[in-house]
Amino acid sequence: MTDRELRPARLGWSALCFVLFALLATLVKTNWSPLTDLDTRIGTWPESFTRAHHGVYLFWHYLALATTTLPEAVATAVVAVALEAKKHRRAAIWTIVVMASVGTATAVIKQLVGRERPVWDAPIEVLTSFSFPSGHSSGIVGAMGVAVVLTRMLVRRRGVRRLVFVLAGAMVVLVGADRIFLGVHNLSDVLAGYLLGGGLVLFWLALYDPTPRSIALGNAPLPDAVPNQRKKLAVILNPIKIDDAAQFRTLVEALATGAGFASVGWWETTVEDTGYGMAHEAAVSGCDLVLAIGGDGTIRAVCEELAGTGIPVGIVPAGTGNLLARNLAIPLYLRSAVDVGLNGQDRAIDMVQVSGDKMEDATFMVMAGMGFDAAIMEGVNDTIKAKVGWLAYVWSALKSLMFPAIRVEVSVDGGEFTRHRARTLVIGNVGFLQAGMPLIPDASIDDGQLDVVLLYPRRFLSWLPLAVRVLTRNKRTDETITRMTGREVVVRTHVDAPRQLDGDLIPPGKELRATCVHGRVLVRVPR
Repeated sequence: MTDRELRPARLGWSALCFVLFALLATLVKTNWSPLTDLDTRIGTWPESFTRAHHGVYLFWHYLALATTTLPEAVATAVVAVALEAKKHRRAAIWTIVVMASVGTATAVIKQLVGRERPVWDAPIEVLTSFSFPSGHSSGIVGAMGVAVVLTRMLVRRRGVRRLVFVLAGAMVVLVGADRIFLGVHNLSDVLAGYLLGGGLVLFWLALYDPTPRSIALGNAPLPDAVPNQRKKLAVILNPIKIDDAAQFRTLVEALATGAGFASVGWWETTVEDTGYGMAHEAAVSGCDLVLAIGGDGTIRAVCEELAGTGIPVGIVPAGTGNLLARNLAIPLYLRSAVDVGLNGQDRAIDMVQVSGDKMEDATFMVMAGMGFDAAIMEGVNDTIKAKVGWLAYVWSALKSLMFPAIRVEVSVDGGEFTRHRARTLVIGNVGFLQAGMPLIPDASIDDGQLDVVLLYPRRFLSWLPLAVRVLTRNKRTDETITRMTGREVVVRTHVDAPRQLDGDLIPPGKELRATCVHGRVLVRVPR
């Protein structure tokens, strides 16, 4: 279901929360004795248990300090700044509005209801502010509600989402229990805080969609040679990269309809065919645009097949590395990536033809590597990768840091071979790795040139100053880091070395020949 279709349900659940909250507030304001007696009976044992166990008291006490207004405000500001930095402005605004409205509403209602704190013979903690509703409870529900919404919006891995949901639920229960075990709130105060916080999260979720708006709404329409009523969209999907394929199809088709596409055709990749056959069929079908949804391997297959056809490719990064998308500034949030694919502008980018011993002729869009770079790919455990994503590459890199140095000969644009020693060699069509690491900062995907970098840290600790040089974009070259640029590159080694193309392993060998084909592929990028 789309956000517009979910709006009535969200408003309905929000209204239910507010009605139940109003009922509780009325009972509290009128001092309804059955509720008062219930609060006392339920709160007596937890309060006495905490008083009798100092370790239990310390746990609840520090949990209360960690979930007060100030830490929540700081966390809200940090999250909002991070969202703004990632260009999720609507999500940042929504986060601030939710947390501000929860805090303000709680403070105002406390004064209106004016309920005193529970009274005990030997109180553990004494607070002078009013009791109804619990500010800790409303605040934690607001914060965890924001966490759940942002996780559903930005996190693709089902396992990670489930973990966040479980932790969010546990935090809500713990903070509510904290107020009762410390004897500073009644059960009805806690429940009222839950209802108020939950109602406001749902209310703002229905009123203001935190997902990014379509770029078509903020930009003038681009000239289109094909009338809208005849535009055809082809979608090539790697089904293992999407958790809920049916829901995702509904989203894509709704966005495609809004972008003026009259029809949408679907193809799914297989283990045997990562996208070549599907892209060929899509092109033959007469489509005007192809959305490629998957990892770097799927994207590379589709781009290679559609190279030179003039059919633009919309890249929807659903993999682990997503290096091509990162270097083209395509958002990793799937909905925004689909929006860019449908409504962005076309850009001609380079493709690289590659050949060598013990391999079939192939292409790459991002990078080819020999040595340590390929050993990382070889050492990645697929099970761990499925669970933790790109962190699996970090673990593999740590294990492969001292990959043996190899003797390398490099020729650029038909020139004489130069000799080097290197632990890794990368031929790049783009410059940035995961996390924005500028391995080849001067590389451009549409300049018709390839950039070669050789890294040779002599010892384990030598990786640290090398990493600093890379991160600071230091252009100084020596035997530790060597850079070259040209249209054609030939690399030879004296022994078989691991090799990779766009993160996919190819058989180890002694040679790679790479040629940049300028402006060969048309892709959609943000406007």
